[in-house]
Amino acid sequence: MGLDCVLGMVGADEWDRAVPPNGQVLHMKITVRIAGNWMYRMRRVLATLCIAVLSVFIGYRVVFGANGMKVWESKRAEVERLENDIDRQKLEHEQLQRHVDGLQQGIPSVIEKEAREQLGYVKPGEVVLFEQKAKSDPKPAPAAIAENTEQKH
Repeated sequence: MGLDCVLGMVGADEWDRAVPPNGQVLHMKITVRIAGNWMYRMRRVLATLCIAVLSVFIGYRVVFGANGMKVWESKRAEVERLENDIDRQKLEHEQLQRHVDGLQQGIPSVIEKEAREQLGYVKPGEVVLFEQKAKSDPKPAPAAIAENTEQKH
C-alpha cells in the first residue's frame, strides 16, 4: 500500500500510530467514516425504504398468498356453488320421495302414470301417437352440391 492510500483511509490523528518512524506499516487501523457518516445521515430514509418494501411484500402475500384474498374469493364462490347444488339436490330428493311414497301407498294415478311411461300401457280405445325422429342424411342434397360447385368457379 502506498503512502497516499494510507492517508486516505486513516484519520490524521491516527497517522502517527499507523506508520512507525522507520517507514514500515506494522498495523493500520482502517476507519470507514465516509460510509458510517452516510449511513447515519440516511438512517431515516433507509428505515422508510425498508418499511415500504416490507409492507409491499406483506400486501402481496395478503392478496396472492396461500391463504390470500384471491384464494378466499375462489373458495367463497365454490361454497356458494356447492350450497346451490345441495339445495337443488334436496328439492329433487323431496320430489322422488313423494313419488316413492305414492307408489308404496298404492295411489292409482301414480301407478297408472308409471305404467304408461315405463311399460307403455294404454287404456282400451286410446290411440297412441309416436313422433318419429328424423334421420339426418350425411350425404348432401344434389342441389346443394351443384350450388357449391357453381360457387367455386
